[in-house]
Amino acid sequence: MFATLSDRLTSTFKNLRSKGRLSEADIDATVREIRRALLDADVAVPVVRQFTGAVRERALSAEVSGALNPAQQVVKIVNDELVAILGGQNRPLNLAKNPPSVILLAGLQGAGKTTLAGKLALHLKSQGHTPLLVAADLQRPNAVTQLQVVGERAGVPVFAPHPGNQGSELDVVSGADPVAVAREGLATAHARQHDVLIVDTAGRLGVDAELMQQAADIRDAVSPDEILFVIDAMIGQDAVATATAFQEGVGFTGVVLSKLDGDARGGAALSVASVTGRPILFASTGEKLTDFEVFHPDRMASRILDMGDVLTLIEQAEKAFDAEQAEEMAGKLASGQGFTLADFLQQMQQLKNMGSMKKMLGMLPGMGQMREAIENFDEREVDRVEAIIRSMTPGERDNPKIINGSRRARIARGSGVEVSDVNGLLERFAAAQKMMQQMAKGGGMPIPGMGNLPGTGKKGRGRVAPSKKAKGKSGNPAKRAQQEKAAADRAAGIAPAAAPAAKGSAFGIGGGAPQQPDQFDPAGLEDLQKFLGR
Repeated sequence: MFATLSDRLTSTFKNLRSKGRLSEADIDATVREIRRALLDADVAVPVVRQFTGAVRERALSAEVSGALNPAQQVVKIVNDELVAILGGQNRPLNLAKNPPSVILLAGLQGAGKTTLAGKLALHLKSQGHTPLLVAADLQRPNAVTQLQVVGERAGVPVFAPHPGNQGSELDVVSGADPVAVAREGLATAHARQHDVLIVDTAGRLGVDAELMQQAADIRDAVSPDEILFVIDAMIGQDAVATATAFQEGVGFTGVVLSKLDGDARGGAALSVASVTGRPILFASTGEKLTDFEVFHPDRMASRILDMGDVLTLIEQAEKAFDAEQAEEMAGKLASGQGFTLADFLQQMQQLKNMGSMKKMLGMLPGMGQMREAIENFDEREVDRVEAIIRSMTPGERDNPKIINGSRRARIARGSGVEVSDVNGLLERFAAAQKMMQQMAKGGGMPIPGMGNLPGTGKKGRGRVAPSKKAKGKSGNPAKRAQQEKAAADRAAGIAPAAAPAAKGSAFGIGGGAPQQPDQFDPAGLEDLQKFLGR
């Protein structure tokens, strides 16, 4: 969603890092580029003016001029201001002290209210609540049926006493009263002891008086604790006008962004919270019911500035990974022993439970520079690897070394791949095992073409001296006779004569009796001539 904006801002900050001090002209040029990037992303003009004004004022203050690294300080200022216009801090849902808590969903038709009702119900159910969905959208064709399907997928009951419109928008729905349905749904929630009631209301293709009046009547009938305005994150500048109209006509306490996984420029997300003064509580990031997350302004700002969202990644991992299995796997990885293809398959299955691999990779810091590679990543490759491992016998998974040529051909046929794919998987797994064993022994992580990193292994405190080779016999007859005599003396137990201790100071000035010069050895001269090539 924010790919273009993120690339523009990252490019702007890259130009700043090469400068030790920032002049007023540098700051003006940076603010100008930020303004263009925000306007290109469809952010509302008043929000852009407010944002760039705050950034320029703080960038020209002593906060930047006195900083050790002015460029990084400017990035911090932009991050702080992004968090501010996105709503500051995350606010949880306001639930009633005496259940049921009533949550009313409002917004235009096509914004994704019905699907989001199921996502919100599943989210609350995972937190221990017992939600009930109410089908109060009786105008849109088959809206009630869609909510029933979504509720069934989420495992949440749906209160739908009226079938709603089964044909076109022009059909007259006899006896359809959304206000009465909402009121009866509240009574049913009390009777069945549901602690959360989620009311799905009708939308229109545009803002009109009938829509506002109907939503206001439902609001008055059920007295909701939260009114969530669901807005399509892809509608751009029109988001501000729509949000303002709903705020004046119905009023809402929070915003939910839908279709945040789209390829639009995403200015709505940066505009609605600042213009309306209402926080963004949730974000819908895909088609599945699990593609739903709590909106954190600081994490979203970090994503926009290509600094990643590691906290959300950790939270998703905690939900997907079993604690005991993770602890057992950590022990295997630390010891470097016992990690098999069966363990690898288990890890891959838990990774798949976290969701899309592309989304997970996108949450890592600095991944904006590898966006094209991430987009070209084929998630079906994970399924192929899983099929290869499942085509192996338990013995082959525990000991891949027994997989010979015929076994590889059988595994390839069973998984529907080529033998080369099986070979590639086994080679990568063997390399991973070797790396883990080396890390467990303290040898450091090997980097292709570089060996171990300095300081990561047992001998990281210094260079490893080359092993000395045993001296062979000299080709000079006199020296060879000398070597043979020394070898015979060692065999007979005769110790060689000790060399005289060097006397004198550290500067080479003799401090005792003058030393006798060494006797001339003609064999040494002959060796020297050979060395010089004469």
